[in-house]
Amino acid sequence: MIDAPPAGQPAILLLGAREQALRVGRQRLALVALFLGAAFCLIAGRLVELTLLRDLAGERRASQAAALKPDRAEIVDRNGLLVAGNLATASLYADPRLVFDVDGTADKLMATLPGLRREELVERLQLPRSFVWLRRNLTPRQQQEVAKLGLSGLDFQAEYRRVYPLGPLAAHVVGLTDIDKRGIAGIEKSFDAELRGRAAGGEPLRLSIDIRVQHAVRDELQRAVAQFRADGGGALVQDVRTGELLALVSLPDFDANDPAAADRDALFNRMTLGVYELGSVFKIFTLAIGLDSGATTLGQGYDATRPIAISHFTIRDDHPKARFLTVPEILIYSSNIGAAKMAVDFGTKVQQHYLQRLGLLQRAPVELPEVGMPLSPSPWREINTMTIAFGHGVAVSPLQFASAVTTVVNGGIYRPPTVLRREPGELPGQRVLSAEASQAMRGLLRQVVLQGTGKKADVPGFHVGGKTGTAEKVRGNGYARRSLLSSFVGVFPMHEPRYVVYALLDEPQGTKETHGYATAGWTAAPTVGRMVERIAPLLGLPPVAETVAVGELGGRGGGNEGRGHKVAAQ
Repeated sequence: MIDAPPAGQPAILLLGAREQALRVGRQRLALVALFLGAAFCLIAGRLVELTLLRDLAGERRASQAAALKPDRAEIVDRNGLLVAGNLATASLYADPRLVFDVDGTADKLMATLPGLRREELVERLQLPRSFVWLRRNLTPRQQQEVAKLGLSGLDFQAEYRRVYPLGPLAAHVVGLTDIDKRGIAGIEKSFDAELRGRAAGGEPLRLSIDIRVQHAVRDELQRAVAQFRADGGGALVQDVRTGELLALVSLPDFDANDPAAADRDALFNRMTLGVYELGSVFKIFTLAIGLDSGATTLGQGYDATRPIAISHFTIRDDHPKARFLTVPEILIYSSNIGAAKMAVDFGTKVQQHYLQRLGLLQRAPVELPEVGMPLSPSPWREINTMTIAFGHGVAVSPLQFASAVTTVVNGGIYRPPTVLRREPGELPGQRVLSAEASQAMRGLLRQVVLQGTGKKADVPGFHVGGKTGTAEKVRGNGYARRSLLSSFVGVFPMHEPRYVVYALLDEPQGTKETHGYATAGWTAAPTVGRMVERIAPLLGLPPVAETVAVGELGGRGGGNEGRGHKVAAQ
């Protein structure tokens, strides 16, 4: 039996239940208020970060950028045109300790900055460090888009990016830097320390290259490579008085702003690093040596009636005249037989001596790191002396060859090639040939263009002289008859030489216009002619009337052809 509650008890129980309900309600309200307060504080904090603190960070970065100075000097051409400079940029970094959503951050960055690798990005965002690079050198638009994401743990650092406003135009000369602005090729590498040292004073490094000339030469070389379907090519323009290179082109080339897009062939400098057997252009040196050493004279000649059989080799002419040839005719008609016999007359020791002094047996002393070592025979036998006389058996870089030609035509003074701007007489010269021998060679080179294999290089009004060279490329233990290196070296104006222009085509193919021929007279010679026609006005050389007699092209004392005048050694 259950006893009933005393009178008035239900009222007391009802009052207690109400207080209990109120107490629970107050507790719930307190929890809700606490939650709302926390949410408000979080939102308020985020707003502060996005406004005041972000503004302070922006001011800090702006101040940092203003205080930041380029750590490399600019590079300019001889006329002051910028070829390598510095661009202020922002680079993105992260403090992984403050990145709370690694996957979400990675997804948003991937969508904003194409090219990032997700695995690598996630790995970086999880590193136990306070600083990791995510992307260097953002564009202003990329920086703005990343900033809009409002991702925690990410920030920007102001720095400078090395830029090349002319793209591939002078890539093999200027070179490039890595992501940390350390020089890794070309002038950027050779003068890495100096460029860093010059940065404080703001003084640029001035090159000898004339971008106007560089553009014209590159344009004509590209045209020739395309026309003759060549594997590549190279060209240069050199001042015969100073050794300065006004143009140096190697094709294919690359854009230093995006070196990752270039293949190995594009990064290879054919003009300074490549060494080749250049063929008949070497006859220039054979005749110069013969005249200067006194082994022959312009009035003498050699019997080129029949090929020369020596050991198991046969030396023959490509276009045989099958008769006695005078010394000038050996060059004009490019006789291998005549050149070989002349070389035997002056001998191996004399040949080695002159080639050494012409800079053809050692690396070219140019201010670039990409320089090839020439190849010469050892032992150096008589057969080598004979084949080297017409450009086979010794391999040199095109730059070495062209610099030796400047010596032959400038009065006989060797000056090292340079890609830095120089003044006349700044680089000391060394006499290699007599002035008389140099004068005689100028007349002969003009005759090659007027009467010989270089006719297609002639440009009315500019007295171009030069020599063709078509060499078969070495393949294994022999030569590939269908793989040619066709080149032409031109000098203008021959009555007062100022510039050497050299062009080389690697494995050109004959065309309908050349009747299927891919030799230098049909390919490289007209290419040099077009180059001369374009660059002469840029260099301030107006055309002159064709009134200078051939015998006078070498200057005073140059008219020795057919007179039996012996050029003395000096």
